[in-house]
Amino acid sequence: MGWPYANYFLHVGQAAGAYIPADIFVRYERLAGNEVVMVSGSDCHGTPITVTAEREGISPRDVVDRYHPKILETWEKLGITSWSIYTTTLTENHYATTQEIFLRLLERGYLEKRTADQLYDPEAERFLPDRYVEGTCPHCGYKEARGDQCDNCGKTLDAVELIEPRSRFTGATPVLRSSEHYFLMLTKFQDQLGEWLAKQTHWRRNVLNFSLGWITEGLQDRAITRDISWGVPVPVEGWDAKRIYVWFDAVIGYLSATREWAQNKGEPDDWKRFWLDPAAKQYYFIGKDNIPFHTIIWPAMLMGHGEYELPYEVAANQYVNFSAGQKQSKSKGTGTWVLELLERYSADTVRFYLTQIMPETADSEFREEELIRANNDILIATWGNLANRVISMIHRNFDGVVPATGELSPESVALIGDARATFATAGAEFHACHFRSGLQESLKLAQLANRYLDDRAPWKAVKTDREHAAETLATALNVINALKVLLHPVLPFSTAELHEDMALEGSIEDGGWAYAPVPGGTRLGGPRPLYVKIDTTAQAAGPA
Repeated sequence: MGWPYANYFLHVGQAAGAYIPADIFVRYERLAGNEVVMVSGSDCHGTPITVTAEREGISPRDVVDRYHPKILETWEKLGITSWSIYTTTLTENHYATTQEIFLRLLERGYLEKRTADQLYDPEAERFLPDRYVEGTCPHCGYKEARGDQCDNCGKTLDAVELIEPRSRFTGATPVLRSSEHYFLMLTKFQDQLGEWLAKQTHWRRNVLNFSLGWITEGLQDRAITRDISWGVPVPVEGWDAKRIYVWFDAVIGYLSATREWAQNKGEPDDWKRFWLDPAAKQYYFIGKDNIPFHTIIWPAMLMGHGEYELPYEVAANQYVNFSAGQKQSKSKGTGTWVLELLERYSADTVRFYLTQIMPETADSEFREEELIRANNDILIATWGNLANRVISMIHRNFDGVVPATGELSPESVALIGDARATFATAGAEFHACHFRSGLQESLKLAQLANRYLDDRAPWKAVKTDREHAAETLATALNVINALKVLLHPVLPFSTAELHEDMALEGSIEDGGWAYAPVPGGTRLGGPRPLYVKIDTTAQAAGPA
């Protein structure tokens, strides 16, 4: 999962673009019986952090110490808790791993020292890292492009390409000055990367086409060091004043974090199973602005190292926009912040809506009124009320004990068949990283269960045919038990509460990704509403 910069709060675009997808995927895969190591951490070296530090007159470490805990708080409150490890790029392990990769690539001839022109601020008397420069994009004409990437067209840039560049530090027009740096020789991987990319036909079309576009245009060697003092030291004598640049060290975090996970559990070599074994598959969950770093640069670094397996899936999402298409952006301080949203709505409501608008193939738009509608008209009306009314009727008419049933009617057999089949259809979608479709497959089953209840009307049948009512409620409860599992990757809090209300042993995870009937005679707990209807009148007045 992508590493967020520890320089600000997290917005819903990041949550829907990279973090909720990763959490859904891992929860599903573990339910399906697969061993998964989920790693990530706070990126502490990027220039966004030093920009924040200089703007506020504090140290980069002060910025990290302020925002890293906020990121952890966001994960906890949003239910993104499937980590094997969540770390930072400040650990000794990460520094050592980054320097090891650097030296390996240097030894094998994939790094080269070159003197290159860099932008220099004459007023501040300092070289300017990429994000310290803004200007007009040479590709699309966007006037607020950063020196490393244009947010408008998505092109990665070298700061010297910007038209009418300006220093974010002083506003001055930078000048060119020569500086010596190490370059990653991407040109040496042109053919090898092209052949590898052509085989990734299971990737999302936009990810594959974007990556192949880089190959078609011709790869360019890229500097991996900068004239800065914050970052991983360059492990070469005489380079004390420079640092390894963030885009090189951040992707190494996936490897260093896996090593740290293995070390922490007392099996320091266990990381090798996930990086050296061709049977292990690496999945990366990122936003579209990070595609080339994960489909071109990181694979080239792995190829250059020569021992590690390459990515299997790069599940890059598009953007979640807000306010008439404006991009959610930490760097510009624009967006809807996750922690603020969680003060007004439950985590599962937020997760449900963000999964519904997950920008898997195209940009989507966050609208708070649509979040409210999704909670009231879909989450509650389709799923929450189904669970609550069935459990309530069992309490009211069968003393809270799941009734035993005899031979089932064709309608009940058909619904159970639908439930069994949904594990296959929804599971296939989740495994393919189609999370919106996986959620929709599960909701289809909830709709079928509601129809089944309406058709058989157990609240009427209980007065004249208790066996009919018992069969209906027991069957519906079994489907609810299935839905509890099917929806757990998206709705971890409320499904865990439902599992508790049903007084079933163990945890949801214990049962795996499979249909499992609730035994007749089971005494249920509860009932309690899984979700709270949001008062749209109160919302219109704004939060207190």
